Amino acid sequence: MTTSIRKATPSDEDAIVNLIHELFEPPGGVPAGFTEERAREGVRYALDNPSSDILLAVEDDTVVGMASVYKDYFSIRDGWRTWLQDLVVTSERRSSGIGSELLSAAADWARGHGCTHLDLASGLGRKDAHRFYERESMLKASYDFRLQLDQ
Repeated sequence: MTTSIRKATPSDEDAIVNLIHELFEPPGGVPAGFTEERAREGVRYALDNPSSDILLAVEDDTVVGMASVYKDYFSIRDGWRTWLQDLVVTSERRSSGIGSELLSAAADWARGHGCTHLDLASGLGRKDAHRFYERESMLKASYDFRLQLDQ
């Protein structure tokens, strides 16, 4: 089966939101305060912002994976960074090379936007994802900490 990678368009919103739900499956979980509307707002933001994109893996007109990328800040030490927020492949198509294709496309996107590096965070329980990132030559560069803010 041939997989192509393309930038998302507004007509892909439903498919993107459906993929996000796959991130909540164990060992993941639903983030505090998550709502469907917030997800849709996030999709629209990423598509409307010139410093972000959602890259889709598509097979036979079906979205089977995505990576959301954001050129987010200029570091004194490192230069421009791309943040890879969401990388997900449908459960039926995992371990078929699609994640590698999306990660490569995200790195190409970062280079094309003048970034020096690509960072991401991965939940502590996502051991399979950690093995994938290490296999793809990503380095464990830091710990990621979060302070959940009340709204």
